[in-house]
Amino acid sequence: MDTLITGRAWVVGDSVTTDAMYPAFAMKLPLPEAARHVFYELRPGWTGLVRPGDIVVAGRNFGLGSSRPVAALFRELGVAALVAEEFNSLFLRNAVNHGLPALTVPGVTAAFADGDTLRMDIAEGWAENPATGTRLPGGALPPLVLDILAAGGILPKLAREGYVPVPGTSGRPGHPQPSGKS
Repeated sequence: MDTLITGRAWVVGDSVTTDAMYPAFAMKLPLPEAARHVFYELRPGWTGLVRPGDIVVAGRNFGLGSSRPVAALFRELGVAALVAEEFNSLFLRNAVNHGLPALTVPGVTAAFADGDTLRMDIAEGWAENPATGTRLPGGALPPLVLDILAAGGILPKLAREGYVPVPGTSGRPGHPQPSGKS
C-alpha cells in the first residue's frame, strides 16, 4: 500500500458532528443516495463538487456524536483520506474499519484552504501544502492500522486471513493460517 496520499483539500471547522455529516433523513436511503447528503447543512452542494481523490481537512473533535457509518459515505464519494486536528475516537475507528485513512495533524486547518493540494504520508505521519512549503507533523499510523487500510478495511482483512467468509460467498470461514504460511 502506498502511504503517500495527494489530493485536493476541503476544509471544515471544529466539532463537526456525525449528524452534520450524515443527516437523519439520509439514513433511510441506499448508500449511493445517502452519500449525496454529506455535509447537507454545513456545506450545501459540497457533494456535487467533491471528486475522487479529494481529502477532507477538519479541526478539533471531528466526528463527534452518534456512531453513524459516515466513513462508508466518504468512500462512496471517492474521498481518499481524512486529516484532522483531532478525531472523536469512535469516528476514527469507524474510518479505519471502512478502509478510509484518517491522520491526526495538529494545526492542519490553518495550513490549508479549499482547493489547495494536500500531500500526506500516513506511515510517517505528516501533512504538507506543496504551494506554501508548510509541512506539519502528526501521528503516524501504527503497522496494524496500515495493514487494515491496505486490506480495504477490517472485514476484508479478516476475510483475507480466513476469519470471516469472503463477501459474496456462502459457507463458514476457513481456518486461519498462521502468519507466513499458506
